[in-house]
Amino acid sequence: MPAMLRYPDIDPIALSLGPLDIYWYGVMYGVGFGLAWWLGRLRARRADTPIAAVQMDDLLLYGAIGVIVGGRMGYALFYSEGQLLADPLSILRVWEGGMAFHGGLLGVILAMWLYAKRHQIRPLALGDFIAPLIPPGLAAGRLGNFINGELWGAPTQLPWGMVFPPLGPEPRHPSQLYQLALEGVVLFVVVWWFSRRPRPAGAVTGLFLTGYGVARFLVEFVRLPDPHIGYLAGGWLTMGQALSAPMIIAGAILMTWALRRPTA
Repeated sequence: MPAMLRYPDIDPIALSLGPLDIYWYGVMYGVGFGLAWWLGRLRARRADTPIAAVQMDDLLLYGAIGVIVGGRMGYALFYSEGQLLADPLSILRVWEGGMAFHGGLLGVILAMWLYAKRHQIRPLALGDFIAPLIPPGLAAGRLGNFINGELWGAPTQLPWGMVFPPLGPEPRHPSQLYQLALEGVVLFVVVWWFSRRPRPAGAVTGLFLTGYGVARFLVEFVRLPDPHIGYLAGGWLTMGQALSAPMIIAGAILMTWALRRPTA
């Protein structure tokens, strides 16, 4: 069955200012942070949130540092085949690319814990506040992956299979768009809707962790593994699935524990 779609030839450079090139991938990170800031200020209007609107500037700064540092360290540890040990300074060269969501998540968790400790906020309450703000940023990041022409999907004969010229004429799953839809749009709708009512501390965070983990685990079945890593076991288990499985378990445990407690 012929492919119905063809990957558009998009220049990864959004704007050039003399010797400075601004990449769409970086623009997407800016969009993600901007959406988180705007949604956070909107969410902070509620009486049951631990954050006031005026605190969103500082909170976003903590989160951005956590995302960038954690994402780079996660990529270096999980995907770069020992590059961090061989060249520790490589973690500072962010312009070379390479970010890992699971590392970024750990970086955000640490940053939010530090923020909560500094401002005497319960960490789970803060986690429940920021969890609904994350999926739009994930959607923007996956759009950046699509524009960059990276994180390829596996071959498919489905009518929405997409031909990516660098990989030849065979149609493939547009896995970046799957992740945009599931991790970004669907997860946002579910978590935002769930968080509209007061919930026991930890329930919203648990739902986010479980929802992201399930979405990522499923899409990995139709996404090619990193070529230098391949499948970890059984001819199907990828690094993304191995890192997402603990998220699913931890999120389900946290949500179950939270919902058995009275609403805070």
